[in-house]
Amino acid sequence: MRLIGLTGSIATGKSTCSSILSSPPYSLPIIDADLLARKAVEPGTWGYNRIVAAFGSSTPDLLLPPSDPACGGREDGPNGKGRPLNRPALGRRVFGTSEEKARDRKTLNGIVHPAVRFYMIREVLYYYVRGYWAVILDIPLLFESGLDMFCSTVVVVAVSDPKIQMQRLRDRDPHLSEEDAKNRVASQTDVREKAKRAEERNKHGKGRGYVLYNDSSKEELRIQIDDAVGKIRHDSPVWWSLLLLVCPPAMVAVASWEVYRGWNIKKAQAREMGAELPKAKL
Repeated sequence: MRLIGLTGSIATGKSTCSSILSSPPYSLPIIDADLLARKAVEPGTWGYNRIVAAFGSSTPDLLLPPSDPACGGREDGPNGKGRPLNRPALGRRVFGTSEEKARDRKTLNGIVHPAVRFYMIREVLYYYVRGYWAVILDIPLLFESGLDMFCSTVVVVAVSDPKIQMQRLRDRDPHLSEEDAKNRVASQTDVREKAKRAEERNKHGKGRGYVLYNDSSKEELRIQIDDAVGKIRHDSPVWWSLLLLVCPPAMVAVASWEVYRGWNIKKAQAREMGAELPKAKL
């Protein structure tokens, strides 16, 4: 089974791309890291309790007020396990370029990411058993988390003009101030840098990286998706997918080889950028 890493930056159209890939004629299963992250911090979970312990005393509005419909009018939340997190308040706490916000963001990621990776591995195994030829790993922080090394192919949804990204974010989330919007964009790796890293993967093997420029219409994006999926599918014929399904040892061997190649790609990219290689986090 082929693991396709899908990433981008906020308001570049990654969710639109994911929606297209999950619909006919592709009908590929999507493992959405954002949805898993929400699941990982639901009231009563280990992640929720850790976040409340880490930020509750210094963030008075960390939890939704009892009057919010999501709380059911109860001080201890609708199910008695606690009031849901106030996500905008948490976002204001961790998004930004200051040293303090970067430290808080690292703390938050250290809580959420391990749980997300557990859920992700479980879903990958589920779709492998179901016989899917590929699965989409929809991960906004694919490169930042080091998870790109586990993907056979990486697809980046990008925009060529930063102004397009900012305008789409303000249109999508009108409650954000201009400063909040800039902080959210700045908290992620520039999408053009992600596009460059995806393209550089092809130096180590054809078809290992694709960039979809979502500067215009949805139909234009769909055309680019169709071309990319066609090329990826060509490298994963039906007989190969069936072989890996009926022979788990072959699947383990292929997966190990892909991780090895991914690790070498990451080493080469880190060497070219003069940066330290991030540790794998899966």
